[in-house]
Amino acid sequence: MIKKLFLLLLMIVVASCGTNKSVVRTTKPDPRKTTNTPVVQRVKKPIYRPTSQNKPETVVQKTTSGSSENNASESVVLEATTRVKVTTQMVLAYIDKYNKVAKDNMVRTGIPASITLGQAILESGAGTGPLSVQANNHFGIKCHKEWTGPSISYTDDEENECFRKYQDPSESFRDHSFFLTSRPRYESLFQLEKDDYKEWAKGLKAAGYATDPKYPDKLIALIERYQLNKYDAEVLGKDFVASMPVIAKKEIAYTEDTPKYTVVKGDTLYSISKKFNISIDELKKKNNLIDNTLSLGQSIIVK
Repeated sequence: MIKKLFLLLLMIVVASCGTNKSVVRTTKPDPRKTTNTPVVQRVKKPIYRPTSQNKPETVVQKTTSGSSENNASESVVLEATTRVKVTTQMVLAYIDKYNKVAKDNMVRTGIPASITLGQAILESGAGTGPLSVQANNHFGIKCHKEWTGPSISYTDDEENECFRKYQDPSESFRDHSFFLTSRPRYESLFQLEKDDYKEWAKGLKAAGYATDPKYPDKLIALIERYQLNKYDAEVLGKDFVASMPVIAKKEIAYTEDTPKYTVVKGDTLYSISKKFNISIDELKKKNNLIDNTLSLGQSIIVK
């Protein structure tokens, strides 16, 4: 009887041990299987570094287009007493307005009309510089001790320098001629031929008229670009032979039916050509344009 009880107790103990071992094996949590975050999301993300291939094409196209328009809107820069940008048409209009004054002064003083006009264009920015606009001073002539007329203060080599002020631009042209004829340091210029504009330009620099070492080159380039020496030939009664392709303002036949466009701020030959479906070269040909410069309010033939 006792043996039977002992065997029964032994069987219960063995069964109990087996059950506990099974529970431990089947219910122990496995962190790799029970986490709510997938393993792939726990991997460190790569750092994104854009390359040129990632840039939108529109940006590249915009840059290219902008570059073309900037090239199409370049202006002539005239720099002496002041630095301004002008168009070829503005320079030609200036020459038309003042060539007679320059020729009259040549007859009276012997100073080549080409030199007078070239200096006026360079010094005044074809009449657009602040001294020429505010004081009718087209040559940047300073007051000096002998000047008793009106004046204006302008910062040039030094701050608030005294510059002469005139009632009319023609007075500035006459004063420029008097300035050269009345000062001994320019006497050697009047020994030169009256139509030798190159030596006159070099002589002005040598006599101390300008401090810019490139002044003669700038002056000669202007005279040749706009054929200003033809006015010397007119005064001297000589035949004029162009040394470069003629740059002149041709007469354009406008009619009421001629399609025209008025230039507004931001316009370029490139943008106008796109707007009216016409090439830049054709626009320049129709409007007698030497380069791509435009001015506000300018009337452009577009067909």
